[in-house]
Amino acid sequence: MHCLTTAWTTHAAELRNWLRHRTGNTALADDLLQDLFLKALRQGKGFGDVHNARAWLFEVARNLLADHLRVAQHAVELPDDLAAPSHDIDTVDALCACLPRVLSELSPADREAITLCDLQGMAQAEFAQAKGLSLSAAKSRVQRARVRLRAQMSQACQVSLSEGGSVSDFVPRPPLQA
Repeated sequence: MHCLTTAWTTHAAELRNWLRHRTGNTALADDLLQDLFLKALRQGKGFGDVHNARAWLFEVARNLLADHLRVAQHAVELPDDLAAPSHDIDTVDALCACLPRVLSELSPADREAITLCDLQGMAQAEFAQAKGLSLSAAKSRVQRARVRLRAQMSQACQVSLSEGGSVSDFVPRPPLQA
């Protein structure tokens, strides 16, 4: 405990200034500094085993700041020229109606890769493990399936792209009859 007291007395002001400079907010810097002290306190006698207390404290301070910034993401409103026009969204939503039929026209392996990874959200690492593939092989399989899906969608649904690369028009296809 004596090691922590000595390190804290020596470095607390420097840490506070560093945090205040990075956050631009004195209250937030003080909160993070308090969290830092609690983390150091939780180390107990293990803090005495730290070779460079200053380096340890700054590393933990950087991690606390990174965690705070990751959690406190601020929403920024997009400028009007960056927001997608609603007719583009409606077109893409309508294009989704072509997806089941086009998926049924893909090979079983491509359909499985797209369905599991893109539609059901399975991680590619998990897909690789389930299929007995290396991660790079699984990523390649998913990527090739996406290319074939896009080509099939473009051909079968006659997708037209705008100059900006967004879907501007397509010809809907009726779903397959069972």
